[in-house]
Amino acid sequence: MKGNFLYFIFLILFSFSFVDCAKRGNPEGGSRDSIPPVITRTVPENFTINFKGNEIRIYFNEYIKLKNLQKNLIISPPMDIPPTLYPLSTSKYIKIVFQDTLRKNTTYSINFGNSIVDNNEENPYEYYKYVFSTGSYIDSLKVLGTITDAQLLKPEEFVSVMLYEVNSDFSDSIIYTKKPLYVANTQNNPDSFQIENLKEGKYLLIALKDNNSNYTFQPKIDKIGFIENLITVPADTSYTLNLFKETPAYALTRPNAVNQNQIVFGYEGEATSLEFEILTPMPEDFRYHLTKVQKKDTLNYWFKPKIELDSVTFKVSNSVYVDTVQVRIRNLLLDSLKFSPIKAGILAFDEPFEISSNLPMISLNKEYIHIQDKDSINVVFEAHLDTYLNLLQLHFEKKERQNYFITLFPEAITEFFGGTNDTLHYKVSTRTPSDYGFLTLYLNHIASFPILVQLVTEKGEVSKEMYSTEKSTFEFANLTPGKYYIRIVYDTNANGKWDTGNFLKRIQPEVIIYYPKLIDIRANWTLNETFILD
Repeated sequence: MKGNFLYFIFLILFSFSFVDCAKRGNPEGGSRDSIPPVITRTVPENFTINFKGNEIRIYFNEYIKLKNLQKNLIISPPMDIPPTLYPLSTSKYIKIVFQDTLRKNTTYSINFGNSIVDNNEENPYEYYKYVFSTGSYIDSLKVLGTITDAQLLKPEEFVSVMLYEVNSDFSDSIIYTKKPLYVANTQNNPDSFQIENLKEGKYLLIALKDNNSNYTFQPKIDKIGFIENLITVPADTSYTLNLFKETPAYALTRPNAVNQNQIVFGYEGEATSLEFEILTPMPEDFRYHLTKVQKKDTLNYWFKPKIELDSVTFKVSNSVYVDTVQVRIRNLLLDSLKFSPIKAGILAFDEPFEISSNLPMISLNKEYIHIQDKDSINVVFEAHLDTYLNLLQLHFEKKERQNYFITLFPEAITEFFGGTNDTLHYKVSTRTPSDYGFLTLYLNHIASFPILVQLVTEKGEVSKEMYSTEKSTFEFANLTPGKYYIRIVYDTNANGKWDTGNFLKRIQPEVIIYYPKLIDIRANWTLNETFILD
């Protein structure tokens, strides 16, 4: 009897163990942890003064890790040797070890952005900033303002805003070689900035889209915005910094011979006034021709006859600079003559038909070009050959729902080396006006003329533009349906294009104003918009 009772107790305990195991093996889940980590203490305390050590520790109530630290961390003033930060994986504290000598009587701020996250759910401790001073007080002045972009509707993210102290070491060129005294970043708001914990003084204020994160201005890759005059801190002024990309200073890159009759010259900056002189003695019948590669900073130097030398020397000059370069000649044959249309298939009513060539076109015989419609009726056209851009344009009036057959008979085009085209056939078509959209735009409060009125795609490409020296109403026809931005360019120097700025010359970019909303162009629809330019 006693044995049976003990057996019964054993069965009950055994069954409870199964229930308990079942509960552990099938969790019911719960709400996701959304609480960020909490700082429990810092050593030394935040906003400490008379800082003497080389290490800071920040303790948390749970395990944390540092995420995208390089992108988020902003230390002001920047240090030549960045500090070492731990943890490398996870920990309940962050340790900052300074490798650089700290400046005397200076307030430092370390802004972590969104880099501090808890280990499990990665909830961020947002924009935590640790401040300390190596002097007897914390500097408390600040400078604030807004960021704009000269060409874009909105500025890019993560723009650095910098202050350079005006002292005995100051010069305009300091931004190219030295780190600023103070720096902040627009990581939490791309449209505005605030630099805090500043000391009283006079400063140069700039903004940089600092693409290699070295706190210096690299004109080839960085955008810059600046205030023309030095600023004084403290001040009640809010500043606007307008970012732009400078046109690089002129520079000739290493030329390269492509074949026995062509040398490619790359360059930076403007090349409209470049002149080429070959210093190596050439035969009397030597000739050359220059063409510009569209959308590239490249010039093609074509020459004949071929040069029976290993290398030649050129003097390349503009109004300011002179370069002497040597080019090795390659004994490769030219490619055969080829042509290609810039746009085939459908042409809009106001578009020319364009043809390019792989060899430089130098003359045109219009009599050997015919354009006919689908009823074999000859179409009147105008032909223009741009020998610098190496582009043939055919302009003609187009009708709706029409096919056009374009024929270039032999010898219509002659290229630099004497070759001519074989018979070329092209076909293009048109749609109906109802396939396109129309826009009538009224501008009010135009500050000055001339202006450029542009329709820009969502990708930032200029689709259509008009130039005006006096009128304020603009009609855009034959627009491909889609979404567009309207922007107005104040062409201050009246050269027919938008011009960027230059920091050293203290030139701001020409003003661009965007219509505040994206417009939707629909087929067979006329849109009327009024733009009040403030």
